[in-house]
Amino acid sequence: MQGKDIIVIGTSSGGIEALKELVGQLPPDLKAAVFIVLHVAPYSLGILPEILGRAGRLPVTNALDWEKFEQGHIYVAPPDHHLLLESSGYLRITRGPRENRFRPAIDPLFRTAAHEFGPRVIGVILTGWLDDGTAGMGAVKQRGGTCIVQNPEEAFAPAIPLSVVKEVEVDHIVSLKEIAPLLARLTSETTDEKGVYPVSEEMKTEVKIAREDNALESGIMKWGEPSPYACPECHGVLLQLKEGNGMRYRCHTGHAYSVDALLSEFSDKTEDSLWSAIRALEENVILMRHLASHFEGSERNGYAAELLKKAQDAQRRADLVRQAVMSHEKLSKEKIEQTQGD
Repeated sequence: MQGKDIIVIGTSSGGIEALKELVGQLPPDLKAAVFIVLHVAPYSLGILPEILGRAGRLPVTNALDWEKFEQGHIYVAPPDHHLLLESSGYLRITRGPRENRFRPAIDPLFRTAAHEFGPRVIGVILTGWLDDGTAGMGAVKQRGGTCIVQNPEEAFAPAIPLSVVKEVEVDHIVSLKEIAPLLARLTSETTDEKGVYPVSEEMKTEVKIAREDNALESGIMKWGEPSPYACPECHGVLLQLKEGNGMRYRCHTGHAYSVDALLSEFSDKTEDSLWSAIRALEENVILMRHLASHFEGSERNGYAAELLKKAQDAQRRADLVRQAVMSHEKLSKEKIEQTQGD
């Protein structure tokens, strides 16, 4: 029998303050290694370890590729890299395909932890928007791990905790201040044998992709049906992956999207397209007005008048598209469900 000595934590919006409070309460003799993914921009400075190091009593560092991890230490995913775990006790820092629009993403950390350590894993989800972490927490549960979620009612951004609670049979829904004492208690417990919870072939494939293996050669095409949607990042065909009553999407190059992430990405792409249309129309307006000014007062005065008329028509069309941009709604499962409840 082994202890629950692998703690993985995922968070997004509002996560720094939540992590400071959680880390500040962890005991210095914690019998577990802690791994954290916070959604950050790829150009971030990677200073989260400094912030958390001042907040608590455990050492905190940015994870290094092929670094051997140890108990009583907190490892943070560096910007623009996924943080993965190896059964040999080493960390992997990779630039595998983005998942749910992020790198680092929560799902790859949780999934590799579940894949390698099964019931030894404790997954913790804190505040955040959209739903990165839901599939990863599902993998933790599938492999016999323990699932903890911050109470959505107190979270700065409740979407991620709500998504996990709806989609995964979590073990504990608690306030932020209760998580550290709960972790201290759980890490003193023993677990079932690893082999009791087999690893699915689908999980093996997704772990390979996060480790920078070729998604196509890893067998991703076997696990989903082609959808009519193109990957927003590389424009490959997205495969629809069914998980119970839910679904996710992956393209054959490896990019992964939850339903919420895909809705959000498509909303952004639609807005980008509308702004491009405005730009093209208004460039026509500028050109026609310039030409009209050039020909006005010459023998081609009629041509100038026609150009001005066409410019007015184009400006009206641009104004209509601009109205469409201003009324364009960012979609998410949470917003749609709120609309249904109103």
